[in-house]
This record gives sequence, C-alpha cells and structure tokens, in this order.
Amino acid sequence: MDHLRCKNPHRVRNEFYMHLLAYNLLRRVMALAAIEAKVPPWQISFKGTLQTLSNFLPLLASCMPLEEGCAALLSSVAAHLVGNRPDRYEPRRIKRRPKSHKLLQHPRKYYQSRMQ
Repeated sequence: MDHLRCKNPHRVRNEFYMHLLAYNLLRRVMALAAIEAKVPPWQISFKGTLQTLSNFLPLLASCMPLEEGCAALLSSVAAHLVGNRPDRYEPRRIKRRPKSHKLLQHPRKYYQSRMQ
C-alpha cells in the first residue's frame, strides 16, 4: 500500500479503506486458522497466508463445496508457521530509491518534438 494509484481524494480514501478491509480479513483468516490448529496467532505467517489465499481463490469460486474449501484453506494456512528467530533484527529501510530521471509530465510526442 506504499503507492496509491488514485489522485482524487475520494478515490484515495476508498482505496485506503479497501486495503484496510483486505488486511483485516486476512488477519481474520489467520486467527481462525490459529484457533483450529491450537497455536498462537502470531506464529502463523502473514505472507504464507496471503499466498495460500491467492492460490485458493479460484478453487473457492468454483463449484467446490464451500465448507470443505474453507476447512482446507484453514488447514493449509495453519501449516505456514513462522520459525523461532531469536535476536532477529531487521532495520527499516526504504526499498524504492529515487530515480535520477525527471518525471514524464507531458505526452511523449511533446518531448520527441522538442528533441528534434
């Protein structure tokens, strides 16, 4: 969510709320999987849950029985546990670095005509 695509304030607000809704739904799936597997919720991998859910979406949308699909999803999510990582330290850094080029603020034809 570090880069919002919309420019209109109303649309930016909607995009932010959609990200928030998706995050909370993903955390809900993680919590349900943790309850079913009888492990603490912080031991379930967020990235593993996201990948598992994206792989399961076509199956859940197909003619598969919903209860069986949800049970399979929760058991698959519960299989992605975060390992024991004592003394792990990862400093916060920005991955996207500023580019040395200026922004393209006009159509390409405008710049091409100015180059000739």
